Amino acid sequence: MRDSFGTCSRLTVDGGTWEIRRLDGLPTAARLPMSLRLLLENLLRNENDDDVTADQIESLLSWRPGGPGPEVAFTPSRVLLQDLSGIPVLLDLVAIRERVELLGGDPARIAPVVPTDLVVDHSVTVDVAGRADAAAVNTGREYARNTERYEFLRGAQEAFDNFRIVPPGHGICHQVNLEHLATVVTGRQGGDGRREAFPDTLVGTDSHTTMVNGLGVLGWGVGGIEAESAMLGQALSMRVPEVVGVRLTGTSPPGVTSTDLVLTVTETLRRVGVVAAFVEFFGPGVASLPVEARATVANMSPEYGSTCTVFPIDDRTLEYLRLTARPESQIRLVERYAREQGLWADPEVEADYDRVVEMELARVRPSVAGPFRPHDRLSPSAVPAAVSRARRRGTGDEARVVPAAGATPPETVGDGSVVIAAITSCTNTSAPAVMIGAGLLARNAVRRGMRTKPWVKTSLAPGSTVVAEYLAAAGLQADLDALGFQLVGFGCTTCSGNSGPLDEQVRRAVRENDLDVAAVLSGNRNFAGRIHPEVRMSFLASPPLVVAYALAGTTAVDVTDAPLGLDRDGRPVHLSELWPSDEEIRELTDRVLGADRYRDGYRDVFSGDERWNALAPAGTGFTWRESSTYIRRPPFLDEVDRTVPAPADLVGARALLHLDDFVTTDHISPVGPIRPDSEAGRYLAGCGVGPAELHSFGARRGNHEVMVRGTFTNPHLHNRLVPGATGGTTVHLPSGERTSVFGAAQRYRSEGTPLIVLAGADYGTGSSRDWAAKGTRMLGVRAVLARSFERIHRSNLVGTGVLPLQFVDGEHADTLGLDGRETYSTSGLAVGARPRHVTVTARGAGGTRSFRVLVRLDTPAEWELFRHGGIGAHVVRRVLT
Repeated sequence: MRDSFGTCSRLTVDGGTWEIRRLDGLPTAARLPMSLRLLLENLLRNENDDDVTADQIESLLSWRPGGPGPEVAFTPSRVLLQDLSGIPVLLDLVAIRERVELLGGDPARIAPVVPTDLVVDHSVTVDVAGRADAAAVNTGREYARNTERYEFLRGAQEAFDNFRIVPPGHGICHQVNLEHLATVVTGRQGGDGRREAFPDTLVGTDSHTTMVNGLGVLGWGVGGIEAESAMLGQALSMRVPEVVGVRLTGTSPPGVTSTDLVLTVTETLRRVGVVAAFVEFFGPGVASLPVEARATVANMSPEYGSTCTVFPIDDRTLEYLRLTARPESQIRLVERYAREQGLWADPEVEADYDRVVEMELARVRPSVAGPFRPHDRLSPSAVPAAVSRARRRGTGDEARVVPAAGATPPETVGDGSVVIAAITSCTNTSAPAVMIGAGLLARNAVRRGMRTKPWVKTSLAPGSTVVAEYLAAAGLQADLDALGFQLVGFGCTTCSGNSGPLDEQVRRAVRENDLDVAAVLSGNRNFAGRIHPEVRMSFLASPPLVVAYALAGTTAVDVTDAPLGLDRDGRPVHLSELWPSDEEIRELTDRVLGADRYRDGYRDVFSGDERWNALAPAGTGFTWRESSTYIRRPPFLDEVDRTVPAPADLVGARALLHLDDFVTTDHISPVGPIRPDSEAGRYLAGCGVGPAELHSFGARRGNHEVMVRGTFTNPHLHNRLVPGATGGTTVHLPSGERTSVFGAAQRYRSEGTPLIVLAGADYGTGSSRDWAAKGTRMLGVRAVLARSFERIHRSNLVGTGVLPLQFVDGEHADTLGLDGRETYSTSGLAVGARPRHVTVTARGAGGTRSFRVLVRLDTPAEWELFRHGGIGAHVVRRVLT
């Protein structure tokens, strides 16, 4: 074993000896931010791997604020998948196996090397709500819809070692990770007999993998394409980003929740700009935050654009590990290791950061966010005005009259009405204080004889079974039930768009009167149309506020001032009369929550119910069924052979779409219901699938024919090539014929015309959705030219062989006079070495323009992936060498 830096040492805990790679003897290591110290340990421990070099270690030790970020190879110790993004990963692995075997290689080499867990959490839909049997009905329908997908997962469970599945009904992957899977420090015995201790690190195929950073674990979301590489033991090449420190001071005021804190953090950090950065919280205020609050903040890293948001290890960390029933021996290892390695929090010592943002907890106030973006924070009193502005912006007409702040909530559905109120998502259901708070507010309302408005679809979908257990133990579930917040299942549900149908009368009122209605949820994303295709506005709020908005039934009044409704005697009831005190919440939480609750809740986490265990595994051979409309063999590697193609410049490319700023991965690859009149719906109809069985794009990610037809079809996507049209419409050029995006792509393919996408700033924000990149590639898009990219989607584009090109500062399509109807060519790509810039020449009716753009292949490793045509092809050729 090579140890060029002399860091190999031993740590004895409870009489056991662990080998560790020490950081304290290395110059400058003590001044590094915690995230970089964790990366440094990762490099030292993997120094013998081909991907890690002494130069990388030296460059990280030489890191200075404001300097260029060194390139390093990160080797996570585990991988976390969820079912919607995990099934395509497993399909790709099977396809890689088959291609390797076809080309004469050993398919057994394609298997997870790194421990991998998949949690089935994205498939349950709120088909029914507000009734006692809601969870049973929804789970039954989940199994009925997803039998083929679940059989495939059971087959993968049988075929792959080092791979575990948490079956449906246990919770959301990030909450399960936080409460059970994460170790903070891992003790592992290697094949050579050595016992190693090292920090728990991971990547996950969901952007909110960052939630576990609240526990002091370094991890972040990646696309499924990168996850495949990590599972196969390949280091992930990355350039160390800017590291932003957030100094917390003070304590939160009474009545302020962890949701209020995270919405304030999201607004602040999106404003100061932390896209792709590592964010670290430090300072005296950190100690006042329990791990659940830290995890809430870390969970929403994608919403303010950072790669991850790291909190230190301290006494609060150990308290949480004890609460969640981690073994005492593990907790002692965590403390000893963190103290020895300089990873233990010290409020008196400040690491070096590129920038420091000051944040005072005492200034946090009750908050919501919306109606379209998580970082648009509002005080509840400002919500009615935001609703009116959204109505004007959405129609181009004057806003309809809505009740003024302070007015009595209406008694019928109208503009601004809340038609969905959902306590959902790992973001907030992982925090007992806000869940107990919601239950107590419900209790107070029920005691006053109040009910939620009849047009509100209410639901409760916790991120783990533990939440349901402690709500029941506290006697609060009965009060939530009385207001319609019955348990609907354990999974992402509304937060990921699985809201289920609206009441038919409500739906008809919305359509016939062209109403702009709203959802209020305790989730992390509220992009237009994400929560429900007929609900344009969505507001993020704490669980107690979700209950309050369900009582009011509208976002068009100030719920902190106007009465929420009337009690049984006809007297108005205000929010202040229902809101529980912090002391009341704390006392009840302490009474019903303990280690036994978590120990019992996770005892059988890898065991399924009788329905799961009755599924017949597909077998280790993965026989493809041509009749399947859910699971199909991916076509991405059909043309791959042993020869690496030479990079070629674009010649005469056309713009498939011309897009504005802040296009999300939801816009690019929607997860919602498949419409019968869409390209995907017509394809499925041709396969014999009836309108009632079309399901959703999220559930059909294992079928590339469906997914490519769904790419760029979100009804809220605006294509500037077709003013006024939305969702999946473009024009073919030069004919000018208006057609579907898929139809245009097919026609361009038959003509031999390469394609680009012309885009604005923050392109690809949101979920780590690999199909947003895969679908783009399958449409024939060779490059995306944007003002800026969000980190994960840019990486996914590279991983599928699509070239990310970025306008230089100050330039964009409008300043250059581009309308998307030009032909586009590049020069400088086929030079044999990684180019930093290429020249784009656009020829159109307005003349010819040439301009330089930045090639966003940020590391030599990314250049290699692009040369190969993506990660899959690179893995195939690497295994064959």
